[in-house]
Amino acid sequence: MIKKTLITFSLLFLAVIWLAYLSQYLPVYIPIYVPTYISALSLITFIMYAWDKRQAKQSTHKKVTRTSERTLQLLSLFGGWPGALIAQQWLRHKSQKRRFIGVLWLCIILNVVSILSLFFLVG
Repeated sequence: MIKKTLITFSLLFLAVIWLAYLSQYLPVYIPIYVPTYISALSLITFIMYAWDKRQAKQSTHKKVTRTSERTLQLLSLFGGWPGALIAQQWLRHKSQKRRFIGVLWLCIILNVVSILSLFFLVG
């Protein structure tokens, strides 16, 4: 249940950003690259999680290079958190590390507050 809720939350966030842009609710000076940037970075973040999950599975058999947790967290902080949350739930990757989850949720809160401030303070 929680897994579906978190995935829905991420997809809903992306949908709201695009709907706000398409309905011209966002201020005029915010061009299309805002929803495009968030969507593209989310996709990149998802791919990085999937790649790291694949590397983690292979690391039991041979030496492989993994994606650092810092890189995954920075991608989330810079706007890719929807992709990170979807990957974490769907791929079950980095879903047991409490510290990692805490940092991810801090990134989510910072991003959502930033976007809400764009809507309510500027709009």
